[in-house]
Amino acid sequence: MNFKCYCTGWPLWVGLTASVLALPSLAAPLTLDEALRLAETRAPSLAAQDAGIQAASSAAIPAGELPDPKLLLGLQNYPIGGPDRWSVDQDFMTMQMVGIRQEMPNSDKRKARVDVAAAGVDRAVAERQVERLKVRLATALAWISRYSVERKNALFQDFYQENRLLSDVVRAQIAGGRAQPADAVTPKQEAAQLAEQQDELLSQQASTQAALKRWIGAAAADKPVGKLPDWPVTPADYSRHLQHHPELAAFEPMTREAQAKVREAEAQKRSDWSWELDYQRRGREFGDMVSVQFSWDLPLFPETRQNPVIAARYAQLNQLEAQRETLSREHTEQLEDQLADYQRLDRSVQRNQQTLVPLAKEKVELSLASYRAGKGDLNAVVTARRELIESRLKQIDVEEQRALTSARLHFTYGEVAQ
Repeated sequence: MNFKCYCTGWPLWVGLTASVLALPSLAAPLTLDEALRLAETRAPSLAAQDAGIQAASSAAIPAGELPDPKLLLGLQNYPIGGPDRWSVDQDFMTMQMVGIRQEMPNSDKRKARVDVAAAGVDRAVAERQVERLKVRLATALAWISRYSVERKNALFQDFYQENRLLSDVVRAQIAGGRAQPADAVTPKQEAAQLAEQQDELLSQQASTQAALKRWIGAAAADKPVGKLPDWPVTPADYSRHLQHHPELAAFEPMTREAQAKVREAEAQKRSDWSWELDYQRRGREFGDMVSVQFSWDLPLFPETRQNPVIAARYAQLNQLEAQRETLSREHTEQLEDQLADYQRLDRSVQRNQQTLVPLAKEKVELSLASYRAGKGDLNAVVTARRELIESRLKQIDVEEQRALTSARLHFTYGEVAQ
């Protein structure tokens, strides 16, 4: 009896388990913070930068090491004439040789190579900071655009509801003899125009979702929740942080790397040297030998060899300094332009919220009241409603533009790079 009960319950338990596993996983709300977190873990460009740091770190390990020693094998003084020709052990001068040679670059050159490698690692880290900023900024911009499209799309439920109410008013006016039968077509035309406008929004929705998907993957399909970010805009702080912008900060290790390359080029004027130890084996009746020798480079023609390389390295260093100054001025200009644009957009947001939208609502109410009283024209009502719709959509537009500008300011000049 118990066995039968167990068998009866088993399929039920399996079915319930399968049903639970088949349910879609509960996705985390796609807030801006969540989108930024996903971008930092999923953006392939950051993974590429991490690989670049690992490559630079690995390449720095052997930077200051000596070159690999060389194994020497040879046959010396091999006779090709005379009574002992073609013999390797008859002539007393013939020797089978094995040896080792070690190149010894001068200490200044080796130290400069270490400095170049260390600066290369720091440059890779700085380049990752720049890429991280770009990823976070691009993700924030994409999320704000997607969120704003969703806000616009949600408004159309109100627009359709208001259109149905208008249709009811028109039918009541026609039934009361205070309107022409042709007026019944006008609400239908407005509904068709709303549907066409919403179709454009659906296209924008797909576009903004694709832009966000580039950075966070499949999670871009989740509906964004929360509200538009409201970062404080502080021009004084932005100006102070300007010179610490990651793109400008990256020039510091790049400059150190260029300076180390200058030192490495100058070290070419100093002689490298090498040592060699050889063991020479002769015939059994002759004694074996050992040889030791040293060699030095002779940089005798610096005007055509070392000096041009040194000049090229100094030119590259000067180029970096000029590029940094150019980029600094460019960022200063962008900061001033974006601050002015933010102030304009902030005034526009306030104007829309406090004046334009309330006036548009009042105009609709007055026009509709006149139409109901038989003193107004339906076209005036429709025109007023269209102005209200455009005002409400424009309000979202200017709030979106202000948020986008605020994001550019925050991530470019306000956020401390990690």
